[in-house]
Amino acid sequence: MTDPVAPKTQDLLRLGDFLPYRLAVTSNLVSRLVAKAYQSRFGLTIWEWRVVAILGEGVPMTAQAIADSAAMDKVSVSRAVRSLVERALVRRESHGSDGRARLLHLTAAGEAVYRDITPVALAEEAALVEELTPDEIELLADLLDRLRHRAEGLMGE
Repeated sequence: MTDPVAPKTQDLLRLGDFLPYRLAVTSNLVSRLVAKAYQSRFGLTIWEWRVVAILGEGVPMTAQAIADSAAMDKVSVSRAVRSLVERALVRRESHGSDGRARLLHLTAAGEAVYRDITPVALAEEAALVEELTPDEIELLADLLDRLRHRAEGLMGE
């Protein structure tokens, strides 16, 4: 006789097949792969690099806006910003409309680091996707965008 409370085999969660888990593992591995290329050379953590990369696009942002745009933990962003400010790679400037908020910018040294790291990061990306066809790369980008937008929509509900 079977236990009426026990879940059926088909109802069990197999973590290796669970899409959110697979995405998280893949994201962590890819982040560590790219980080390997710049951590020893530039002394940046993954979080610091992400802040530099976001600010490297040339739009001043608050730490909260960076956390929101990259779905990063605010504490990790704050630590990264503090470290980058101490290293004179990022500077804070008062935000005109909000006296408490500070806009973040790359300093000249931060911009130089961004320019130096960019080809390294792009080379790692190219190595990662070299076994995919251009159509597969485009499909993957589209699917990731759709999943991100769907997750954002579900988070707002």
